[in-house]
Amino acid sequence: MNRRIGIIGFGNMGSSMAYQLKADYQIHVFDKDNSKLGNLPGDIRGACGIADLVNRVNTVILAVKPQEIDAVLDEVKPVINDRLIISIAAGISTEYIEKALGIVRVIRAMPNMPAKIGEGTTCLSRGRYSTEEDFDFAQDLFLYLGETIRIEEKMMNAATAISGSGPGYCYDMLESHNIETADINAVRKFVKDFFIPQLKQAAQAIGFSKEQAEFLAVNTGNSSVGLLMKTKSSPAELRQQVASRGGTTEAALAVLHNGGSLEEAVKAALGRAEELSKGG
Repeated sequence: MNRRIGIIGFGNMGSSMAYQLKADYQIHVFDKDNSKLGNLPGDIRGACGIADLVNRVNTVILAVKPQEIDAVLDEVKPVINDRLIISIAAGISTEYIEKALGIVRVIRAMPNMPAKIGEGTTCLSRGRYSTEEDFDFAQDLFLYLGETIRIEEKMMNAATAISGSGPGYCYDMLESHNIETADINAVRKFVKDFFIPQLKQAAQAIGFSKEQAEFLAVNTGNSSVGLLMKTKSSPAELRQQVASRGGTTEAALAVLHNGGSLEEAVKAALGRAEELSKGG
């Protein structure tokens, strides 16, 4: 059941999911940029359009940018029927998708950048019509990308401000505190003793329980270190990958660069996430 998965959007996260799921699931992908589908391995199948993809699968993953969601939903609507939808489109609520498509089973997921190496943190919440079985299935999928946590959807913007943007704060603070990244023990010590406690405190300040804050801070900090080690990129390069123009990470970094605390920065990221979100 649910072994045929379609991914709309073959960017960083869509492609990461495809490559990490393909051993155990039949993966079909579509991207409006045909060049991204030019060199697919034989066990990932390209579709010629959104309707073609949806008709092949049981589960549809929306891995598109928020500004593309309306056009994608318009194409999905005539063919979705009873298929499960998992959306990783930032800031798009399950209610927004339900209003566009009708009575559909939707799970919302928010993985962060270390998911690319299988060490991410994914926050998950349920739409109105999805079942516990749907939720379990979605959680199983995202365990391929790292750790998962179930949260109420009203906390998704807060999750964006903590685990979503968190790697960006980590890399920025490593740089600003002049931590020598070639010394991995120094990096780990800084993250464990300085970054994680501050991120945990910030997470509690914006509404997470002590247990949730601990989970998100520890996993975000440790996976950020893992990504730094595996990619051998500089903190500046990785920070740039997290901080899209006009996004939540950029809003937080502006606060940090003006001498603000991490808690103040996280609150700025939360505010920006709320401004950008659609449908609650």
